[in-house]
Amino acid sequence: MAKLSLEELRSLRAKESERLKKRNIHGRDCHIVVCMGTCGIQAGAKIVLNAIVDELEAKGLDNVIVTQSGCSGSCKDEPVVEVHTPALGSVAYGHVDAKVAKDIVNEHIIGGKIISDHKIDLEV
Repeated sequence: MAKLSLEELRSLRAKESERLKKRNIHGRDCHIVVCMGTCGIQAGAKIVLNAIVDELEAKGLDNVIVTQSGCSGSCKDEPVVEVHTPALGSVAYGHVDAKVAKDIVNEHIIGGKIISDHKIDLEV
């Protein structure tokens, strides 16, 4: 593994620090929860989490908090993402991949529409 310079380490820390700010719930309008139990992780939840954070950054949205939870209780639907907004309430999406994760940001968070193809019934 290549060694990083002090400046490269500082740059990496600053970038990751900005990403972690997306997990601070105070003053946020919307809350996205990525279920990260072992089934979810195996099904790709980490990729989904990163895709959501990347899309939020790309769109310049800072009013959305992204957190992770444990098992959703719906292994057959993993990866599962829960979205909580004032306008649409709580909605759970199943079988989420990176494309659907971006759609959640663009259609649900920005567009205010539920993505019916991936909506699942889950106690959220």
